[in-house]
Amino acid sequence: MVARAQQPKIARIGWVTTGSAASVNPFLDALRGGLAAQGYIEGRNLTIAARYADGDVGGVMLLAEELTRLPVNLIATQGAATRLLQKVSTTVPIVYVFSSDPVLAGIADSLARPGRDMTGITVMSIELNGKRLELLREIMPQLRRVAIIASPTHAGEELERTNSVEMAQRLGITVQYFPTPSPAELERALASMAADPPQAIVVFPDPVTFANRQKIIDFASGHRVPVVSGWADFAEVGALCTYGPRLAESYRRLAYYVDRILKGAKPAELPIERPTVFEFVINLRTAKALGIEVSPTLLARADRVIE
Repeated sequence: MVARAQQPKIARIGWVTTGSAASVNPFLDALRGGLAAQGYIEGRNLTIAARYADGDVGGVMLLAEELTRLPVNLIATQGAATRLLQKVSTTVPIVYVFSSDPVLAGIADSLARPGRDMTGITVMSIELNGKRLELLREIMPQLRRVAIIASPTHAGEELERTNSVEMAQRLGITVQYFPTPSPAELERALASMAADPPQAIVVFPDPVTFANRQKIIDFASGHRVPVVSGWADFAEVGALCTYGPRLAESYRRLAYYVDRILKGAKPAELPIERPTVFEFVINLRTAKALGIEVSPTLLARADRVIE
């Protein structure tokens, strides 16, 4: 168990991710905002040492070990890097925003009691998958055939798919599943889909689909097929709509865990949280390009409309 001292006068936080600075700094900025709300101000009582693997998954551990030598009081991370940091957590506490199910991924004993020196927030919201299909049917009443793109290696993906299929059956929609555990498999899935395009594509947000979201949107646009997903980032690059957690809020909330741990709390005893703030985003520009009419009622329900 990691020894805990009194709260440091200057909180030294490490940040490590598999992504690039350009792609993940908006999340780090949200964490900074949350820390400021907790009273931690860079240059006064807070330093943040950020490290980016720039897509090199194998480099994450080296970066994390570098941070422990600085040293830092704890490390904040996100996405694919989270699983890799279990070994480091025996030296320094880890807090995370994780897109998978932490229990199924093997990094927590339970959401209520993680049981190790890692805790944070999971943004996987399985029950929202069916809701996205309902929204899609509301936009496209004639919808009968949907393709799902998702990585089967993303812990919890099977539960997300089950929720989607159950809703599809209730709505009379046929689902075709395209497993995409890698960029190469995604390429094959899109090539297969091109021969007989579906009426719509549902994309589960995971590391593979998120990193390749523009490729998916470009393919769908070329075949005049709308895309729906869970994170607003997909709508921002051309998906018809998204419904899911407001990611920035989850990163702001991560500051709560940082504060608690700096004040002596044990990560093993801090329950993992799920999102409480969600957003419905419609890309009206995409709808017009695809010749899809979105009702004023639905537009009024949207948290954000991209025009």
